[in-house]
Amino acid sequence: MNDPSASARDRNRRGHGARLREEIVTTAIRMLDELADDQALSLRAVAREIGIAATSVYLHFADRDDLVFAALQQAHAELMDSVREAADQAADPVAELRARTLVLGGWAWQHPGLYKVLHESTLNQRADMSFKRVLGEQTTDVVRRCIDQGLAREDDADEVSLDLRSAVHGAVSMRVNEPDLPWPPLEEQVDRYLVKLVGVTPATLAR
Repeated sequence: MNDPSASARDRNRRGHGARLREEIVTTAIRMLDELADDQALSLRAVAREIGIAATSVYLHFADRDDLVFAALQQAHAELMDSVREAADQAADPVAELRARTLVLGGWAWQHPGLYKVLHESTLNQRADMSFKRVLGEQTTDVVRRCIDQGLAREDDADEVSLDLRSAVHGAVSMRVNEPDLPWPPLEEQVDRYLVKLVGVTPATLAR
């Protein structure tokens, strides 16, 4: 006689559980982007979307916050991969800073719902979202290299980085929440930020 529990164990050994968890997270990412609200997501809705029992989701995630956190962490990791790819193609620190900033702005424009949940949801008050700090740390490092190489005015790299990130997030958030305003191309705004806030010269940007 076949042992059902043995079959289940065999499937788990072949990575079935890991694949299902990945599918749950991927589905949650897509649904969060559509809903733009972590409170509107439910584990049962995710299960229905995949076509599995709700209990299967609960085997991997204790509650909604647990799943949303995993989804945001994965989405952020994928974003950072795109940022890293753009940075690797840059010829100098200024081009890298510009490329990084444009990738972030483009991602937010393409995924406004995820952007809102990642930065504006109440989960930010309930969970440790320190995984987001890497982006700020990397931006500060690039700003410091711009200054050290004489490509930007002498200044405090930490303060300049914070000012730049505040300006970019403000612009992106307004574009997401007020899309009907007559927005200029994001590239134009980013170039102005680099000149006014970082102290990059227009000639350096034009190289």
